[in-house]
Amino acid sequence: MKIPDIYQGRRTAELVRALSDVDAPLVEPSGPSKPADDELMDSYSRTITRTVEKVAPTVVNIRVHKIRRENPRGQEGGGSGSGFIIAPDGFILTNSHVVHGADKMEVTLADGQAFPASLIGEDPETDLAVIRINTPQQLSHAHLGDSKTIRVGQIAIAIGSPYGFQQTVTAGVVSALGRSMRSQSGRLIDNVIQTDAALNPGNSGGPLVNSRGDVIGVNTAVILPAQGICFAIASNTAEFVAAWLIKEGRIRRSWIGVMGQNVPIHRRVVRFHRLAAEYGVLVTGTEPGSPANRAGLREGDVIVAFAGEPVSSIDELHRHLVAKMIGVPTIFTIIRHTEKLDLVVTPEELLQDNQKN
Repeated sequence: MKIPDIYQGRRTAELVRALSDVDAPLVEPSGPSKPADDELMDSYSRTITRTVEKVAPTVVNIRVHKIRRENPRGQEGGGSGSGFIIAPDGFILTNSHVVHGADKMEVTLADGQAFPASLIGEDPETDLAVIRINTPQQLSHAHLGDSKTIRVGQIAIAIGSPYGFQQTVTAGVVSALGRSMRSQSGRLIDNVIQTDAALNPGNSGGPLVNSRGDVIGVNTAVILPAQGICFAIASNTAEFVAAWLIKEGRIRRSWIGVMGQNVPIHRRVVRFHRLAAEYGVLVTGTEPGSPANRAGLREGDVIVAFAGEPVSSIDELHRHLVAKMIGVPTIFTIIRHTEKLDLVVTPEELLQDNQKN
C-alpha cells in the first residue's frame, strides 16, 4: 500500500527536528542529587577508616641489617618487620624476632622519613622488643588498651608492612582469647589473642587495634598453611614488658637449673600422698652448681609442687619462676621413688643467654 504523501512529509519533518537537537547539551532529569562516597559507606567501613586514620601515623617499617660473620667477606643479610611508636620521644615496640641479632636498624615513619634505630631491650620469652629513634620533633604515638576488656567477635584491625608494603591494613575479628604459644626460647606465652585479620611476613611487630584505635595486641605469628589463624601478644603483656625494657633493658626472671619433662604419676602414689594433680615434672638432669643441684634435686625426682602450689607441667613451673622469686628460699615438693620430700631451693636470676628452666 502506498504511504500518503502528507504522512511522509510529517515524518520527515520530525526526523529533521530530532537530528538538529543531537548537539544540544544533555539535561539531567530533575530530582535528588547523587550521594557522595562517604555517605555511601556503611558503619563498619566508617569505623575502619576512622581507626586507620588515627593509628596509621604511629606505625613504622623496620629494616634490619645483619652481617653474616660466617662469610669471609662479611656480606650483609637482613629482613624487615613492623613496629609502632609508644612514646613521643621515639620509643617503638616490635617483636624480638624482628630485631634479634641486628647489627643495624633503620626505621621508616609513615610520612617517609627514615632514621637509624638502636635497641633498648628485648625479651625473647614474650617475643617483644623496644627500639628507639632520635628525632627533633614529638611523634604521634599509639595508646595501649586494656586487653582484659576484649571480647570474642569484636573488630580487630592489623596495620603493618607485609612483604615491605608499608601501611597495609587488614581487618577481621577477635577469634579467640587465652591462647598459648611457644616463644623461640621454648617458654610458653600466655593470654595470646587469636584473630582472622590477615597477617603475612612483615606484619610482625605491628599493632592489632580495636574500633576505638586502642592497641589490643602486638602481631606476632601466623599458622601456615592455615588461613585466618593469626596471633598477637596481648597489650597488657606488651605494656608490662615494654615498661621494664625501657627501665632496665631486660625482664628479670628466676631460674633453678633443671632439665625436665612432663610425666604422669601412678594413681596409687597420687592417692597415697593426696596429690592435687596426676602429672608432675620429671627431672632429667641438673646444671652443675645450679640452685637445683645445690639443693639436692636428682635425676629421676618428680616435682609436684612449688611453694605449696601444684606443678603438673614445665609450663606451670615457668609461671612460678618470676622475678620476685629471685633469691627467695622456696620449698619444692618432689616424689623420689615413692617417697614425698620437701627440698628448699633458692632460685637465681635467669640471664638472657641462659634459656634453661
